[in-house]
Amino acid sequence: MASKQSISTVNKRGSTWYKGGIETWDYIISQNLGYLEGNIVKYITRYRKKNGMEDLEKAKHYLDKLIEVYSKGGDYNVKSSD
Repeated sequence: MASKQSISTVNKRGSTWYKGGIETWDYIISQNLGYLEGNIVKYITRYRKKNGMEDLEKAKHYLDKLIEVYSKGGDYNVKSSD
C-alpha cells in the first residue's frame, strides 16, 4: 500500500500560498486562528503576488468584522489549549 502524502506536501496552488517555508493554512492552523483571522492572514499574505488592492480590501473587510465582534465583547474563537 502506498503511503498517503500530507496535503501540505502536495502544493498544487503555487508559491502565492507558500511563504517562508510554511503554507499559509498550516500557519493559520498552528496559531489556532478562527475564520475571520485566518482570512485576514490569507489575504495579507497573498496580496503582492495575486490580487493587489482587491486582496487588501478583502483583508480589511474581515478585519472590520473582527473589530465589530471584539468591540461588542465577543471572542468567537476562544479555544482551550488544555
